[in-house]
Amino acid sequence: MSTDPQIRSESSGSKGRYVLTHMGHEAEITFSVTTPTLIIADHTHVPDALRGTGVGVSLVQFMVNDARARGIKIVPLCPFVNAIRKKHPEWADVFAS
Repeated sequence: MSTDPQIRSESSGSKGRYVLTHMGHEAEITFSVTTPTLIIADHTHVPDALRGTGVGVSLVQFMVNDARARGIKIVPLCPFVNAIRKKHPEWADVFAS
């Protein structure tokens, strides 16, 4: 079994999440789809066992890359996503102002 984190995107209707699985634990960013080209990053959850390991930032990076690939914008409602966004001005193109 691999110990490398695995990230996937799941969506159903107007809700979705980016999920990182690592060492038997799941971290996630949940999102709401408002239009075909706009999502709202609602909430980030990182279990205690994964805190301080960078998985939250990895999830945001995955979401940014996915948004670029799909041509969508992100509204960073989640305080964690918003804080990480501010540290990465190179991601400004995918965040709605």
